[in-house]
Amino acid sequence: MPRIVHVPVLLDEVIDFLKPKEKEHFIDGTVGQGGHAEAILERTSPSGRLLGIDRDPGNLSVAENRLARFAPRAVFVHDTYAHAVQQALDHGFEQVNGILLDLGFSSAHIEDPKRGFSFMADGPLDMRYDPIQSFTADIIVNQYSEEELARLFRTLGEESRARQIAKAIVDARRKEKITSTLALAQLVASAVGGRRGKIHPATKVFQALRIAVNDELGQLERALPELIKLLAPGGRLAVITFHSLEDRVVKQFFAAHDGKTLKNLTKKVVKPGAEEIRRNPRARSAKLRVAERI
Repeated sequence: MPRIVHVPVLLDEVIDFLKPKEKEHFIDGTVGQGGHAEAILERTSPSGRLLGIDRDPGNLSVAENRLARFAPRAVFVHDTYAHAVQQALDHGFEQVNGILLDLGFSSAHIEDPKRGFSFMADGPLDMRYDPIQSFTADIIVNQYSEEELARLFRTLGEESRARQIAKAIVDARRKEKITSTLALAQLVASAVGGRRGKIHPATKVFQALRIAVNDELGQLERALPELIKLLAPGGRLAVITFHSLEDRVVKQFFAAHDGKTLKNLTKKVVKPGAEEIRRNPRARSAKLRVAERI
């Protein structure tokens, strides 16, 4: 059985906003290793149901094992939350009391070099949440034009040195294909003159590649208007983001629907406290926004 390593972010705040109660139904569109889902299922006992969706079959397996005691109230599906409406209808979740999206990637992704998410250990240029998917970071790094790479690093990584990094990648791959995370990270560092401060110079490039490989912004933009259709009146949609691009999408969506189909409950974004950040440093960039179906 895969080990449980995930620490759910902003757990108390999520539960305070979603207010799960006996007999209520929920969707966790990014169930991960089941931390948030476990708390929801405990509070909806004995008959409340939860649909857990995740793109990563490894994480989904951990969640199923972790939450086996809640069967058959917990239903698990290997898919993306962008398909949540169809999955919900297929599994009898037509109207739900709450939906959660935690858009952070898990510790399991970072700690397994074979997944290619981290530049701290050598691994392939992969970065797929779903290993069934064919599109990888390798394709972007070794096949995109210099202009396409620069645009991607600038827009999805908010990297100010996108042009010089893109040029360095194209120049390097003319001599030899770039095949590993460490090779790419070292190449980026050389292109921008080495490390400055605490943040590794490849951080924003790796963010951009991960977002592009998994179509993270596109999935979010397509899913939000569909997800609110599943909410019963008074049902709540909670979204945890970890970088400004995702947060901007959620903030603008909630603002655009505020007073129409939704009531924005977090005009001021919710962030983790100092104690949570001390216990779980990866929580430091988390932001929670919540809206209620009118």
